[in-house]
Amino acid sequence: MNTSKPKLWVPGDWNAFFGFGTNILVNLLTLTGLLKFVLKMPDALIYGRILPATGLMLCLSTLYYAWLAYRLAQRTGRSDVCALPSGISVPHMFVVTFVVMLPIVLRTGDPIKGWEAGLTWVFIQSFVLMIGGFIGPVVRRITPRAALLGTLAGVSITFISLRPAFQVFGTPLIGLVCFAIIVASWFGGVRYFKGIPAGLVAIAVGMLIAWGSTFLGYGIGGMSVHNLAASVANFGFSLPLPAFNHVFSGFEYFGIILVTAIPFGIYDLVEALDNVESAAAAGDSFPTTRVLTADGVVSLIGCMMGNPFINAVYIGHPGWKAMGGRIGYSAATGVTVIALAWFGVISVMIALIPVVAILPILVYIGMLIGAQAFQETPRRHAPAIVLAILPNLAAWTKNQIDGALGAAGTSASAVGLDKLGDQGVLYHGLSVLGSGATLGGLMLAAIAVCAIERQFFKAAGFAVVAAGLTFFGLMHSEAIGIGQSPLVAVSYLCIAGLMVGCTRLSAAPMSQHEIEAQHGGDLEPSGLSA
Repeated sequence: MNTSKPKLWVPGDWNAFFGFGTNILVNLLTLTGLLKFVLKMPDALIYGRILPATGLMLCLSTLYYAWLAYRLAQRTGRSDVCALPSGISVPHMFVVTFVVMLPIVLRTGDPIKGWEAGLTWVFIQSFVLMIGGFIGPVVRRITPRAALLGTLAGVSITFISLRPAFQVFGTPLIGLVCFAIIVASWFGGVRYFKGIPAGLVAIAVGMLIAWGSTFLGYGIGGMSVHNLAASVANFGFSLPLPAFNHVFSGFEYFGIILVTAIPFGIYDLVEALDNVESAAAAGDSFPTTRVLTADGVVSLIGCMMGNPFINAVYIGHPGWKAMGGRIGYSAATGVTVIALAWFGVISVMIALIPVVAILPILVYIGMLIGAQAFQETPRRHAPAIVLAILPNLAAWTKNQIDGALGAAGTSASAVGLDKLGDQGVLYHGLSVLGSGATLGGLMLAAIAVCAIERQFFKAAGFAVVAAGLTFFGLMHSEAIGIGQSPLVAVSYLCIAGLMVGCTRLSAAPMSQHEIEAQHGGDLEPSGLSA
């Protein structure tokens, strides 16, 4: 074992700190906006209870992953180990807000009841993650890398990057300029004046444009001196306080919570596996069980202190590593978050920084992770990666349609699926393909990779698992239960039978010439376990 002490901070950590830190800041600003403007929670609850608990959870998580990276660097003697990024799960931020907390707030008229339901939701999910930590290594070992990274690419392109990209082009003078600053540095290697990190440069330029236009009367970026002055009222020191009674009060809504907590707990499990695999592809192999159980434990601590949002290992490890991040950036981010959350600084940040100046970082992450899925797997697996992306595209599209119809005071069922179909909107197909998109993309891509590699028995095994997940509503269904989407489940069983039959048709091994002809000369290792 190498006993040398790794460096806790290197120059590249500045870039990663401002990049990752602004990513975390975007999510904190977003969840604060959801609590304040969607759920109508009082400022005392947001800045006095929820954000201090969120800050504690994020600090524990980032410090732990910095320690895990330190141990890996110490054990291997390498100086290029990068800590796993972690933070609030972005998809779940919206799920717990709109699917769990908002319906209860609307039903009861009490934001506290909604908060309690959110705490209980995280409580249940925490245990799903901790239990999943012990089966995660097995799943990761038997699942093709193209399936894991392809599903991750689908999530990053749709739910991480598309909305920020639209917002960037919605306010192009700020968004596109800041995006160009980031791309020139993080992809092009440009170093700004005296090595100032690109993320900080982008924020500074975005603020300059936004506030300059405000004082000139154009108002680009929506900045307001009145809002900035009002935000100072939330300054103050607030320590997180135990919220045990609120957590258990939320069990009053156990039925509503369970419908989403279990499938999204499984989603967290798969997403964490994807992200650990992404880090391994970038050269840093972290123990899967420790990662998953750590997410569960810190999420449990957070919810018991009043935070209704789940913690997750983040997409983006290769990005932070590529810009020079190592160990210190993660720990520094955690300490900074504590200061922002416990002193009420988030309130001022919302009023001071135009969010569109930060959003290009999320577009960058989507670009990088989408590219990694193709770069770190054999070329012949590219069709499977595209297949893995499709369910998330379907889920994202369905969400957009539901949002548009909801804004018009109607729904797909009220309009009629036939009428939507007449306009080219295949709503039912979007719903079936997009429900449980992470698991769906994983299973479809795994079957495809195994077929490409002529491992038909293994493909049949994945098809049988997919049938079981579908039967119980974890894929291709909007609700868990017995006998969900039976036709899709039977279809997967038919695929399994077909794959078994293919083993007889492909009994004779292909010649080297046939293999090269089929794969275009791409003879890289498949990434599959034997």
